[in-house]
Amino acid sequence: MLQAFVFERVGIVVGDLYFLDPNPRPGQEGPEHGVRLELRVFDRGELKGTIYSATPIEVGRPIWRVDLLESVDGKPGSFNRTHHHPKFSGWNPQPRAFVRELSADPLGWLAGELADLPAILDRADVPQDVADPSDAASLKDMAPAIVGVARIMLDKVRAGELGLAPAGEAADSIRNGWL
Repeated sequence: MLQAFVFERVGIVVGDLYFLDPNPRPGQEGPEHGVRLELRVFDRGELKGTIYSATPIEVGRPIWRVDLLESVDGKPGSFNRTHHHPKFSGWNPQPRAFVRELSADPLGWLAGELADLPAILDRADVPQDVADPSDAASLKDMAPAIVGVARIMLDKVRAGELGLAPAGEAADSIRNGWL
């Protein structure tokens, strides 16, 4: 499942995820699942037909990522793999950042972060003008809805409806989800 909240130049995408890393970090062996959020750059393309045609929309490069993950075999609600990536290098995330507040209250932490777009851009080493001046207020206003979608998806992951391994043969490397 994928949900998008798009403002003028940036937006948030939220999706469920099932992940199995073939080269896990110590203590993070085995599959993980949960919800991933990314702050992305968005762009409107040129119309491909008449003034009534649909507008092409590009979901562009990532700026920031939050992974609300836990081990599949662990205790639901443990958030034992929850982390964020404060910056990207191109399309690749930079190292994971584990924050005590994020693991203790993931949705509360997320709400606080979404309320401060300029700080997210600063930590990501992204110029402020990547976002439209109105994007910070729009993101802050929509933060409760974004957090609500993340909560709904997390509930569906725990209920076994989202964040599932793909059907078929076993593999030692899996990434299942839009993000």
